Amino acid sequence: MPTFVFQAKQLGGKVLKGEIDAENDVEARVKLRAQHLIPVRISVKGQKKEFNIDLSFFKPNVPPKELQIMTRQFATLINSGIPVVQSMDILQGATKCVPLQKALADIKERLESGKKLGDSLAANGNVFDTLYVNMVKAGEEGGVLDTILNRLATYIEKAVKLKSKITGALWYPAGIMMVASIVIFAIMTYVIPKFKELFSGTGKELPYLTQVVIAMSDWVSEYWWFVILVVLGSIGGTVQYYKTPIGRAKMDRWFIAAPIFGPLIQKGAIARFSRTLSTLLSSGVGIIEALDIAAKVAGNATIETSLYDAKDVISEGKSIVTPLARNKYIPDMVVQMVGVGEQTGAMDIMLEKVADFYEDEVDYAVGALTSIMEPALMVVLGGIIAFLVIAMYLPIFNLASGFG
Repeated sequence: MPTFVFQAKQLGGKVLKGEIDAENDVEARVKLRAQHLIPVRISVKGQKKEFNIDLSFFKPNVPPKELQIMTRQFATLINSGIPVVQSMDILQGATKCVPLQKALADIKERLESGKKLGDSLAANGNVFDTLYVNMVKAGEEGGVLDTILNRLATYIEKAVKLKSKITGALWYPAGIMMVASIVIFAIMTYVIPKFKELFSGTGKELPYLTQVVIAMSDWVSEYWWFVILVVLGSIGGTVQYYKTPIGRAKMDRWFIAAPIFGPLIQKGAIARFSRTLSTLLSSGVGIIEALDIAAKVAGNATIETSLYDAKDVISEGKSIVTPLARNKYIPDMVVQMVGVGEQTGAMDIMLEKVADFYEDEVDYAVGALTSIMEPALMVVLGGIIAFLVIAMYLPIFNLASGFG
């Protein structure tokens, strides 16, 4: 029996490290949860980690819109009775996306060699994710491939719209703050030194507010490289910390609990996992595998934990409702609808209704957030600029009054 090295959290939040014997990682998770521990990371003891450089940033990606169009066209071709291999030729000529063309050509070769469509898609994981592959496999085995492809196209379209709304709402204030920071930095390093040269010829003592701003300008002008280094280092350090399991768990908890952006992130995560789980279940994918995929696309570790807990609970033959109800960021309405769906055997329909509701909630939250952030940002930035302008014009006002 192999030994697993684990990191797990107690109910109070303390992280523990240790070893546990189990047949596989699933059994290890079950044993840890029996000890009232929440698994964070599990790996086989003595397994060497390979050092791989992640080059995914430099790989050409397939835009979701291109994938959605191709999926819709594929469904139409299959529904028209055109064989899958011939459909690959037609789809390859219909798209202008080079990575997608290469993937379709590779899939055609694998199909001609006797491979199944699902396995051929899985071999091109940089284009077709786990959700896509599993749904196609379910449709292939059930003989309803065209129906599954139409569901996939609809899912991708709605997922792209949801993501664009959330990212747009989050990047809007960030973009304004970034531009404002550049403008303020330019004022501190270029404009204020010009005023300093002008005031130095007057021979009079400057107001205290002006002295403070000039001192800040001198420091920024001399140590501008340090300011840039600190900003870039902070961003890079935060990104790297977020990539660690513990860092992602902590930061996602902060994000979802944030007073302004938190509700938007929460509703977006619930809409994503509900839509994904509903699509998978209605396509014939098993509940265990569907929960595993839905957890990965939820986008927030706080919600993911509950879905992984639900996966473990269902594997033990228990109800899915219990782990979801323990998470305070999953509303009671969602828990109750999932419970009703579980009892009536219509969980996919209930989850679809939940997804529709929370996608509408995201629309409303984005509109409300934008209406709040615009005046707030204008007031803050206007106050900073006004402070700098007043500080620089005070000596001029003093000189004018002296001449009067």
